[in-house]
Amino acid sequence: MDPAARTIANDVYEQLRHDIISCRMLPGSKINIQALVQKYDVSLGAVREALSKLSAEGLVDARAQRGYTVSDVSPEDLAELTDARVRVEQECLKLAIEKGGLEWETEIVAALHRLSHTPYTIPGDAAVLDQRWVKAHREFHRALVSGCGNRWLLRIRSQLYDQSERYRQLSVPLARTERDVAREHRDIADAVIARDVARACAAIASHMWTTTQIVTAALT
Repeated sequence: MDPAARTIANDVYEQLRHDIISCRMLPGSKINIQALVQKYDVSLGAVREALSKLSAEGLVDARAQRGYTVSDVSPEDLAELTDARVRVEQECLKLAIEKGGLEWETEIVAALHRLSHTPYTIPGDAAVLDQRWVKAHREFHRALVSGCGNRWLLRIRSQLYDQSERYRQLSVPLARTERDVAREHRDIADAVIARDVARACAAIASHMWTTTQIVTAALT
């Protein structure tokens, strides 16, 4: 594939990936390849390459004679994903607390400030996350582990974060009780900056499992 065609395929991949992670394309829904070709005004090959990459990431399922579907969600998958994510996140936090300096602490404080002043849901609809908050939330969690120094751990962590993002998007309209997300974030940041490894690891685990419990309760 020539460079121009590869760039087009990557653009399609990025858009599809965003739509899947943000749940604009719902879990379990069938993917109409021809509709995507027309929507993006690209070749069939570009769409297929994008879907192949998404399949390798576990965001799309490719089934013989049945085409492509958005990977489904389930309580079992979420439990395993959360378990893996907590383990990796805690290891990254431990290393960041050990190695991180003043710049790292400053980045966390700035990211928390930005997140705490960004609307959680879109105006007029408390069931839909505001995409500005989604971006600020990602940056806050990235800042927490940015001092880790282990590129492989950070790469795995990023992949797990993206997989869990679909469940986070679902947790907002499914939540049956009020949740003080802002306080959860402050507690995590306070523990990390205080270099309290045990408290930081407990706080991040509680934060992630709370989302899991909300979605699991709704799905079951």
